[in-house]
Amino acid sequence: MSDAAGGGQDWPLWEVFIRSKGGMAHRHVGSVHAPDPKLALAHARDTYTRRQEGVSLWIVKSDQIIASDPADSGPLFEPAEDKVYRHPTFYDIPDVVKHI
Repeated sequence: MSDAAGGGQDWPLWEVFIRSKGGMAHRHVGSVHAPDPKLALAHARDTYTRRQEGVSLWIVKSDQIIASDPADSGPLFEPAEDKVYRHPTFYDIPDVVKHI
């Protein structure tokens, strides 16, 4: 999308995350183009919450997201393999404890 008033420059891409009414975590739902954070939030609200799906929105400029390369997942996550003490298999969890 081009900004006609701004000399034809492209608007940046923003990633949209929504926390649903019953949810505890935000989840990625899509993207919007906007010239600034305020309009990105308004576009995201209008586009992704028309049916009152959410209680919270996160808007993140796409070029600010840093992601790992799936091709590097072996070397990246390999150090966790030697930390078996982090796995709950070594602990007795009482029946009264839920959601672990």
